[in-house]
Amino acid sequence: MAQKTVVIANRLGIHARPAALIAGAASKFASDIFLSKGEIRDVNGKSIMSVMMLAAEQGSEVTVRAEGEDAEAAVAAVAELLGSNFEGKI
Repeated sequence: MAQKTVVIANRLGIHARPAALIAGAASKFASDIFLSKGEIRDVNGKSIMSVMMLAAEQGSEVTVRAEGEDAEAAVAAVAELLGSNFEGKI
């Protein structure tokens, strides 16, 4: 298992387009990937709707957790994307 907490940098937070990018990135890994923010725990990182349920605004902390054979790489990739401004990606 691997885990990392990231602060959302995007000024618009995680809306539909970033959620799609996050779910797409997570789907490339074999590991199960979960995201948590506050009381919202362990949503499926591979589901756009689940990622949007976090309602993660700029400055909020989101924890990325993965379980599986490529957990370290999965957490690193998703955490990097969450902490970015999504510039040139959306």
